[in-house]
Amino acid sequence: MTRPRSEAHSDVHGSDAHGSEAHGPRDPRDSVPRLDAPRLQAHRITRTVDGRALIDGVDCTAPAGTLTALVGPNGAGKSTLLRILAGIDRPDQGSVTQAGTDLFRMPRRERARRIALVEQDASTELALSVTAVVALGRTPHHSLWSHDSALDASIVNSALDRVGMSEYAEREITSLSGGERQRVQLARALAQEPELLILDEPTNHLDIQAQLATLELLGGLATHGMAVLAALHDLGLAAASSDRVIVLSAGRVVAAGETRAVLTAELIREVFNVDAVLIENPLTGRPMLASATLGSVRAAVAISCPASS
Repeated sequence: MTRPRSEAHSDVHGSDAHGSEAHGPRDPRDSVPRLDAPRLQAHRITRTVDGRALIDGVDCTAPAGTLTALVGPNGAGKSTLLRILAGIDRPDQGSVTQAGTDLFRMPRRERARRIALVEQDASTELALSVTAVVALGRTPHHSLWSHDSALDASIVNSALDRVGMSEYAEREITSLSGGERQRVQLARALAQEPELLILDEPTNHLDIQAQLATLELLGGLATHGMAVLAALHDLGLAAASSDRVIVLSAGRVVAAGETRAVLTAELIREVFNVDAVLIENPLTGRPMLASATLGSVRAAVAISCPASS
């Protein structure tokens, strides 16, 4: 997925030995200037449930014009963090600002105009058409008594087209597969026209073609100035698609910064417990993850190169 890149500046801080920022050589294709637009900033946020810290003193940012991937092992706290950054759940401590304004002091309608969240499982049993579901994204832009306009209809149709779901417009949402519903929810978020788009596992349930198309779309949104923050379970997809990466483990940021610089073999081994290395994808020129279970590489080398008698 080759696209112009805006320069990604990191100001995410963690307490791990890897440091709070990582900087490395950038691809010449990545030299597009960073756009001056709003971004999200979280400072020392903590969230505790039943005495357990799910999020522990996290600082993070989602710069405009950048696709930031949030990665980490299962149970690291990614979904919890995204719900706080979207203004759904309040942190017990710390602050979150968007364009310099305290997120939790904003009126809910204004917050919904600025930030859209696509969750992992946003299923509904209501017999709504796909168009009706996507049109819900226009709600923050309406007054109590206003009705959908021709502009709203155009925005909804455009959102469906961008996620490849136009032909399903009149289908009931309940008749769709999990992957199709995921794309409808992404269209609903696009119809909000947010400054910041937050996604929790947006490639979940999707086949490989739809995964690549979705990430290409998110990259295009970032290129045109939107701040995009996506939790990605697949570290290979995160490496291939993101400008920046935030690595979360046990509720804490252990590393953050430009993707090529952060995802080192040492960090991947420590956090994800696998051997891995980033190589260049011969088709796209973007980073590609080669991985193996711990010890399997050394075992294969030992078998292929037995000690001489």
